[in-house]
Amino acid sequence: MSNSESMKKQAALCALELVKDGMKLGLGTGSTARYFVDGLGAKVAQGLNVVCVPTSEATRAQAEGLGIKLASLDALGTLDLTIDGADELDDRLDLIKGAGGALLREKIVASASKRMVVIADASKHVACLGAFPLSIEVVNFSHGVTAQAIVRILAQHGAGDAPLLRANDATAPTPFITDNGNYIYDCPPMQIKDAPKLAQDLSAIAGVVEHGLFIGLADTAFVATADGVKMVKAK
Repeated sequence: MSNSESMKKQAALCALELVKDGMKLGLGTGSTARYFVDGLGAKVAQGLNVVCVPTSEATRAQAEGLGIKLASLDALGTLDLTIDGADELDDRLDLIKGAGGALLREKIVASASKRMVVIADASKHVACLGAFPLSIEVVNFSHGVTAQAIVRILAQHGAGDAPLLRANDATAPTPFITDNGNYIYDCPPMQIKDAPKLAQDLSAIAGVVEHGLFIGLADTAFVATADGVKMVKAK
């Protein structure tokens, strides 16, 4: 296991300590969240009683394979805790998420939770969001027009390049399709000076389903560093 993967696992195991018997949990998506789901599966096998809502079909398949009890968010209502990773997080615990294409479900689940806790390695903790491409999920219908509107908003926030429609992979010409049947545009790296305002402006665009700016949702992060895992509280 690489040093980066080891740190991701350390952060995930720290978050696992927050889980109590009888909780309703949101299960995140991505490379760090997978370690949390693996750890949760081991505790379930030892008798822990929890019920969970997965934020992607990939997480659903992993959880089912580990025997973790799942339910719909409609059936559970408010969740006690969601544990998820992040592509970037700042000192306010505003986040960029969406590299895995699950940002819409991730945000719905996080918003329905009493707490959202982030798990990440130290490379994801930044002074200013935006070096990691911001993902924007859009409806397929006339998505080019939606992309033009996104370009105009990004320009107002200092970005000079247009977002790119995400493809299945580097060699595939077909667009990536989210679990919800939508497309994703990935924005160029930029310095996001006012993340709440950019989030508001993107949400106002017709055709934008959701974006990867998670503002004011997380209250705690476990960030794994070379010197151990540190807890970061939202400022």
